[in-house]
Amino acid sequence: MQNLAVVAHAADDLRIDDAGPVRPASDEAVVEIAYGGICGSDLHYWRHGAAGASVLREPMILGHEVSGVVATAAADGSGPVAGTPVAVHPLTPHGDGVTPWPEDRPNLAPASSYLGSALHLPHTQGAFARHVALPTRMLHAVPADLDLRIAALAEPAAVAWHALARAGDVRGRSVAVIGAGPIGQLVASVATRAGARSVTVTDLHDEPRRVAEARGIRSIDARDAEAIAALHADVVVESSGTVPGLSAAVSAAVRGGTVVLLGLQRAGEVPAPLATAITRELALIGSFRFAEEFDDVIAALADGSLDVTGIVSEVRPATDALAAFALAADPASSCKVLLDFG
Repeated sequence: MQNLAVVAHAADDLRIDDAGPVRPASDEAVVEIAYGGICGSDLHYWRHGAAGASVLREPMILGHEVSGVVATAAADGSGPVAGTPVAVHPLTPHGDGVTPWPEDRPNLAPASSYLGSALHLPHTQGAFARHVALPTRMLHAVPADLDLRIAALAEPAAVAWHALARAGDVRGRSVAVIGAGPIGQLVASVATRAGARSVTVTDLHDEPRRVAEARGIRSIDARDAEAIAALHADVVVESSGTVPGLSAAVSAAVRGGTVVLLGLQRAGEVPAPLATAITRELALIGSFRFAEEFDDVIAALADGSLDVTGIVSEVRPATDALAAFALAADPASSCKVLLDFG
């Protein structure tokens, strides 16, 4: 049986290749991937041949939002045994020997690698394949009764969890989320679980707002500047990664409030309404990936306290990856699209 893999070769060149036999190192387990979530960075590699400063220079297996089952345990005896269902934490933190970083925040290590990233050369191959060899430290066991489709949301849910944690305790506070794509929807879920008094999302498209409303979350058309300014939210999470979204986030925040910058803005200078942020004494806080939250997220997904109902909009066979990527790239038609490697 071929080891089917989803490989980006260049911009607009996505292929289903045979990744060949898996040859694990002694501290690696072979994981049979069940589901993989298509992320914005995967879409950038497909469409543009780059995700920010990470430029494709060789073929790369995509994917970092994955769940599966350990097929062969690591030879050194570390990690989960064969048959264990797992979610994958895709980060390998590295320093560069020059740049200081807080060692209790591994997501800020300056030379880190991430599954399915072209930042380094050779590239860090991803996990969109039927079988992959992964270091056992990346493998987090999930309860046997947790649907592996839901377990595949652990990575993006951890991103959302970390972002909200950057704002502090939101219990009894109002939360606004700018951008209601998969990450924005997950931020809303995390805020609801954390006891926010109210949660509102904004988006340009009807479908994300429909998904939010179906989940019991208030939504606003992102073009309604007056309604957004009237939110006076205690905490605003900017998850669109757009310049208009950044302006909207500042506009939506109450005086003395907090704006979490989660959506990755384009490189270089970006215009922002800083005068408003200053005169309102807003706290602007960055949020990048996540740190130690992964097991807490898995537990919350497993016990149902983190409600992700409706966020997975489509599950497509991995053999149909190109169509699945096209669907995931259209926010008017989808939310989170999963690939099925079974």
